[in-house]
Amino acid sequence: MAKPQRVSVCFWYENQAEEAATLYTSLIDNSRITNVSRYGAGGPMPEGTAMMVAFELGGVAFHGLNGGPHYKLTPAASLIVECETQAEIDHLWNTLTADGGKEVQCGWLTDRFGLSWQIVPAVMPSLMTGPDKAASGRAMKAMMGMVKLDIAALEAAYRGA
Repeated sequence: MAKPQRVSVCFWYENQAEEAATLYTSLIDNSRITNVSRYGAGGPMPEGTAMMVAFELGGVAFHGLNGGPHYKLTPAASLIVECETQAEIDHLWNTLTADGGKEVQCGWLTDRFGLSWQIVPAVMPSLMTGPDKAASGRAMKAMMGMVKLDIAALEAAYRGA
């Protein structure tokens, strides 16, 4: 029987793929680095530098390539992390914006490596698409005024409190 094709995303880093993967896998449950291939002698980067880093976040496969300064990550692609608690949102937010990361708006941030993330409450879809359109509108308006999302404030807006 043929092995099923695996599809994953590869992020291009100048030279920080291993450092980024190490950080990311430390933050998300069920995550690990699965393989690191390194540049050999005569490569475009110093011998021993990680070339390709394979890792899993929450059981989903990703790759990081140290390809040099030719391309940069953009917010056109982002990782979404659905969080059950405010404590989880706060921890991810604070860690990913530390050391040069940037807060954006509506739960978006860019980490110090240039990767964009959306750190959102797991309850968000029900607040945004609930049967009460006025309540969903209030939650949307509250979200649009936030940088880091606040679950209690979003739920209060939905309730009209």
